[in-house]
Amino acid sequence: MTAVLSTEELHARYQTTFGRAGGYLPRNPDAIDEWHRNLTQRAADAKEEFVKPVKDLAEMLYSDGIVRMYVTQMINEIPERHRHVTSIDDLLQKLNIIVRTAPAYDPDPTKHIFLPMSALFAYLRLTKAGSVVFRNQRFGNALQAILQDWCRFLDSPESRYVLSTRENGWFSQSAAELNKLYEYECWDRRDEPHWGFDSFNAFFHRHIKLDEFRPLAGADDPSVITAPNDGTVYNMQRDVPRSADFWIKGHYYSLENMLHGQQCKDEYVGRFVGGDVYQGFLSVNSYHRWHVPVSGTIKHLEVVPGLMFSHAEDESPDPTTWTHSQAYQSNVNTRGLAFIETGEELGNRMVCAVIIGMDEVSSVQWKPGLAVGSEVRKGDELGFFSYGGSSMALVFEPGIIGDFTVPENNPDKHPDDGPAVFVRQQIARAV
Repeated sequence: MTAVLSTEELHARYQTTFGRAGGYLPRNPDAIDEWHRNLTQRAADAKEEFVKPVKDLAEMLYSDGIVRMYVTQMINEIPERHRHVTSIDDLLQKLNIIVRTAPAYDPDPTKHIFLPMSALFAYLRLTKAGSVVFRNQRFGNALQAILQDWCRFLDSPESRYVLSTRENGWFSQSAAELNKLYEYECWDRRDEPHWGFDSFNAFFHRHIKLDEFRPLAGADDPSVITAPNDGTVYNMQRDVPRSADFWIKGHYYSLENMLHGQQCKDEYVGRFVGGDVYQGFLSVNSYHRWHVPVSGTIKHLEVVPGLMFSHAEDESPDPTTWTHSQAYQSNVNTRGLAFIETGEELGNRMVCAVIIGMDEVSSVQWKPGLAVGSEVRKGDELGFFSYGGSSMALVFEPGIIGDFTVPENNPDKHPDDGPAVFVRQQIARAV
């Protein structure tokens, strides 16, 4: 018999979620209910045929009885008054709407829903069956294809309708202030249609005025290691082991999982055992391009397929269970691996940038022209994320890091509100 959550338990779990804590979903779950009611009305009026990836998910769900069982249980474990997704067909219909919709801006801070697919799954993920569903690789692969299709829409001119100065547009006064658009190159193109952007994603990973707002620290000093991204400090760990129970709070990183790719296997893992990890979180409002932390040569590039919308679990009630999942996700989520071998100044040791897709992020894009053998300089652009929140880790071979120079953060107590850091600022000094 399906164990239905109570409304009180559902809302208590919702308050600990990463999206709610990070400000991408509203603090008041009543706003989630309102958003779902509006989506339900759109679904009732929808006439469009399913896009291919949604059709493929439908075929998989109806042919794989085990996955269908868990998805059905996931839906039925939601209390009836909050069961806005009522069936598998209803879920498919709403996914089909989202993948042809660009995220709108809401001027009401109590109703901010920056991540619509996270809002769709907001309650479903909180159930016992939901934790199983979002770890199922077949379901995850089908969902990844849907996200990639949505990414293609967000890369198209059809997605620009939300790029306006209207109240719910991303160029409205409150949105411009929230996103500090004056720091970006688009600020000088305000007289152009859509401020010069040819898609929503082009706006999302817009170029910042680097020299003015993100100057490079230690340009001529190879011992200065710089932040790869804007955001907040999540964690720093010294003497990282080859293997760890990363799904248990406090263990964080397992190099044999974190750095293992379908192409590179464990070729480089041994070089990093006993080294150091720095991890920072990018919010939806952050600058979403990432930059090279050290000068060197690209030895390997790979995007590793993995999970999405999955989280670490804790046997006891813990308000940080979801937000501390960033370390867990560095081991299991879809992620990019960029292995950089440093020059003689740092002993020809290796640094790996681990670019972690979280929730709505549907693509890890390397900078055009970047390839194995490319020479990169500290502060150069490495690549960018498409829409969504995300996290990024740097893994250092032993013998590189002398000291981290940014404030430490306790990820168990402050997983989502660590010290602020800006791309290309100093985060560490080499030995």
